[in-house]
Amino acid sequence: MCVANLSLLLCVGAALPAAPVSFDKEIRPILEAQCVKCHGTAMQMGKLDLRNRAAAIKGGEKGPAITPGNPAQSILFKRISGVEKPAMPMGGKLTDAEVNAVKMWIEQGAAWDGEIGAVVAKNPLKELEDSPLPAGAKQWWSFKVPVRPAVPAVADKAWSRNPIDAFLRKQLDSRGLTPAPAADQRTLVRRAYLDLTGLPPTPDDVRTFLTDTRPDAWSLLVDRLLESPHYGERWGRHWMDVARYADSNGYEHDFDRPNAWRYRDYVIRAFNQDIPFDRFLMEQLAGDEVDNVTYDTLTATGFLRNYAKVGFREKDNPQFRFEYLDDMIATLGRGVMGLTVHCARCHNHKFDPVLQRDYYKLQSSLNGFVEVDHPLVPKEQADAYYKQIEDVEAQQSPLKRRIAEIEDPYKLRLVGNKYKKYPQNVQEAINTPEEKRTPGQALLANQVIRTTRVSSEEVARHLKPEELAQVRKLRSEIAALDKQRPKPIPMAMGITDGDYRFTPDGAGDEPAPGKGIKQEVTEGSFLHKGPGKYIAPPSYFLYGGDMYSRGSLMKPGFVTVLTNREVPAELPPANGKTSGRRRALAEWFASPDHPLTSRVMVNRIWHHHFGRGIVPTLDNFGKTGEAPTHPELLDWLAVEFRAQGWSIKKMHRLIMNSQAYTMASAYGNEENVRKDPENAWLWRFRQQRLEAEIVRDSILATAGTLNAKMEGPPVFPKLPQETLHSMNKGIWKVQENGPQTWRRSVYVYRKRGLPFPFFEVFDLPDQTITCGRRNISTVATQALTLLNNDFVLEHSRHFADRVKKLSPQDRSEQVNLAYELALNRPPTAEEKQLAMAFLEKNTVEDFTHVLLNLSEFLYMR
Repeated sequence: MCVANLSLLLCVGAALPAAPVSFDKEIRPILEAQCVKCHGTAMQMGKLDLRNRAAAIKGGEKGPAITPGNPAQSILFKRISGVEKPAMPMGGKLTDAEVNAVKMWIEQGAAWDGEIGAVVAKNPLKELEDSPLPAGAKQWWSFKVPVRPAVPAVADKAWSRNPIDAFLRKQLDSRGLTPAPAADQRTLVRRAYLDLTGLPPTPDDVRTFLTDTRPDAWSLLVDRLLESPHYGERWGRHWMDVARYADSNGYEHDFDRPNAWRYRDYVIRAFNQDIPFDRFLMEQLAGDEVDNVTYDTLTATGFLRNYAKVGFREKDNPQFRFEYLDDMIATLGRGVMGLTVHCARCHNHKFDPVLQRDYYKLQSSLNGFVEVDHPLVPKEQADAYYKQIEDVEAQQSPLKRRIAEIEDPYKLRLVGNKYKKYPQNVQEAINTPEEKRTPGQALLANQVIRTTRVSSEEVARHLKPEELAQVRKLRSEIAALDKQRPKPIPMAMGITDGDYRFTPDGAGDEPAPGKGIKQEVTEGSFLHKGPGKYIAPPSYFLYGGDMYSRGSLMKPGFVTVLTNREVPAELPPANGKTSGRRRALAEWFASPDHPLTSRVMVNRIWHHHFGRGIVPTLDNFGKTGEAPTHPELLDWLAVEFRAQGWSIKKMHRLIMNSQAYTMASAYGNEENVRKDPENAWLWRFRQQRLEAEIVRDSILATAGTLNAKMEGPPVFPKLPQETLHSMNKGIWKVQENGPQTWRRSVYVYRKRGLPFPFFEVFDLPDQTITCGRRNISTVATQALTLLNNDFVLEHSRHFADRVKKLSPQDRSEQVNLAYELALNRPPTAEEKQLAMAFLEKNTVEDFTHVLLNLSEFLYMR
């Protein structure tokens, strides 16, 4: 509720004298029914006691609950009216009449007779913490550990060689659906290249496959493409959607993340190397805790740090840390478990048997994280680098102190003048000593202090001439010392444990008070100093998700309904520098009786091959998600995935060597269409619109301009001036169009505050949250982009130049070449006739532009 609404509430009935409010008849019932359960005999959340008038006026951690005569200053009224969050009572809402009664009662002096709520039989919040699983919770299909079912027998021998086909054919036959015939060889080779590498085959690639007469030519093609370095670029991009990868923070300031790209390159390498998926998860959750820590495993921890971030210090805004933890839990829940676990932050999950306690056990497993930039050089080199920086800063420190001595008195006066422009309540919050501020005052004060700045230029206008000259001389000396700083060493954006507690060996199990850990931050690095055992910071059950409403101290743990045996929640490494909680979490995900990890991943792989998952809701295997079309097949694949060592490439081979994968997409069986119009039972291959990045990559490849250089810092394709002018914060480097920016789209800078326009129009997902399945739209702006976009027009010219270079004069051959390059097939007789007629009145460039606009170019068929 906004301030205007508060004013409206306070003005209600102001014109007429109000009748006296009866405490016993009107107020006592409200307090007894709604308030003293949490603020009475059984417990006093926030140290607030509402059993009597004196205690209510004294208030709790957030100040007085009531200020007699002044509802606007009474926290009780502000909470029940919804003006201040979290609104009260928890899990309910007072009627307008009840709210108005409380308002008038406070206005009339808050008369109070005796004490209320002397006896409360139960503690409802403690009961919430201890909630049991609902009866039969583990009976839901996805909460049962997958067991390998028997492969069904089918009459068609061609559909009995691969277990995938047998499961699918059984369902087709039972529903009277006829499978489509195999696709032609040209369609298959284009399908395989686009699916596994995200690039169309060259004419030579197509000819090689068409002339390969070996019986296993298709299998050999799949193997060859899986060994292509472009495979990792294509399939790594799928995972980056899950990991919400981006190169900037997002939100208002959208600061650059100069080392984020190293995580992107790690993912590409991991897919190319076919790192087992369980190990892949382990490295991303706990790459700093594994037995053999490498530069790659440290880089992998960028997965947890990929959250969108507000550009302010956590010290001033501790609530943001809980948002980042929530993002981690949401990403692990939806991306790895296929469950909306984050919905249990404020209460037990409304639909699935995920307890609020489970949410805070997971939060406890992650809560020790601190942001770090891991040096990717030997320790001796990193130490020397930090030492050089320390030496420079030691010399600069007295110079900076002297500047502060000169400027600070002026800054204090100037910032004080700026504070005077704010309302009285804001000024009061700023002037209240920090340790005495209420939470509301702290929030107000931090926001204003953080955003009210006095620049050096402003100060300079008020300095005395001799002071100004001295400051300029000091700044010149500082700038000279800056030139002595060493060249930056390679760093990887990631996390480790730290920040809060570090106790000497034998100091006991309780967290040490204050910041016992010695934390040194130099260029973003994090160094542990001294012997000892790392102690993770305390983590609490938070009622209503409110950071100030602490319940019990939480131990790390896992989702109850998915846990089928006791597993350790901490696996501390021998060096004692981290808690081992994240490693234990990764081990739990990969445990043999976890019912979801393998199911969710094989379903994700299936979706990207067939355009739809066996469970269509890729990140929701719960009760509000869609049911699997082929549950037995899903379980067979999940078990097989584990049996094959969690190898993603082996799953590709299994799927792509099936009859189902090689079916034609153009098959208009009317009876099939009538019985299964959505093709849910996969009686033909689904045509799939290429993702935004692959549309751009296909244009580059077809035009012959693609720069195939892999890895490295992101590139910045040229943007229209009006788009650049709309960017307020962060970066977008100016790079001219050319080979430097004509790299694969996975290397284009991912700016959260300014999505690349070409990608956005072709359904780039929200880059601030995990994405399981991209939206696919067909809108006019896509056609307009392909018709008018400068990038498309320029590469239509390059495409035309490529065609003319191969066949300078022969128009008929130019048409054949253009079709082979763009669509990997020759034109039909009708297409050839239309193309020749078109070229009589238009240029080759116009013709190549038309081909880039064809639906066939944009789809994997």
